[in-house]
Amino acid sequence: MEKLKNKTALITGGTKGIGYGIAEALLNEGINVVITGRTLKTAEKAAEKLNSNTTDGAKAMAVEADVRNYDSQQKAVSKAVEQFGSIDFVIANAGLGHFGSVEELTAEQWQETIETNLTGPFFTLKATLDQLKKTKGYYITISSLAGTNFFKGGSAYNASKFGVTGFTQAAMLDVRDYGIKMSTIMPGSVSTQFNGNEPDDKDAWKIQPEDIGQMVVDLLKMNPRTLPSKIEVRPTTPK
Repeated sequence: MEKLKNKTALITGGTKGIGYGIAEALLNEGINVVITGRTLKTAEKAAEKLNSNTTDGAKAMAVEADVRNYDSQQKAVSKAVEQFGSIDFVIANAGLGHFGSVEELTAEQWQETIETNLTGPFFTLKATLDQLKKTKGYYITISSLAGTNFFKGGSAYNASKFGVTGFTQAAMLDVRDYGIKMSTIMPGSVSTQFNGNEPDDKDAWKIQPEDIGQMVVDLLKMNPRTLPSKIEVRPTTPK
């Protein structure tokens, strides 16, 4: 759809995995993307690769930012607006996982999981809210089926993703008064580098990052009158 061309999206954790797959899909629609990562070198390497593969005139820009730090998020927003003029779409994707029993989990692992997976999307929304008000934009969080299905050894991860799902649904009711749309996508198994995995043929049965990218594009193309606010997605055939 032509209306997506020349828009701008900010993607946290866009250097690999789901975030990178979303960035590719948006670039192919003519949307400029700003990808953030904890190190500028990693983000720049990913942006260079994205730019080498796009032919639609849209550009990828790299920004160093830590979603756990509100000031860092505000600086990322300022750089994105300085480069592209506005922010129309935000995908809060950055996340990590520490797994183990409550006896095994350290206080630091708990804190890092909650701060990255839950506080991160809150800081990202706070930092981008003024821009989204201006553009009547779209804010999408990447939660997980772990945000509704608990499992042994998942206390920290489950808590963070249950929180993301609840946060997105509640905040959606707040921001829709400004014409902002808000959704959460809750994937099951995805072929990414998450938790030290190296994707290869063994992961062919899983959801692929480009599948999530296509889902984001479909949401952005949805008629503005309709809002799929919570989407569960899983592999068609489990391993």
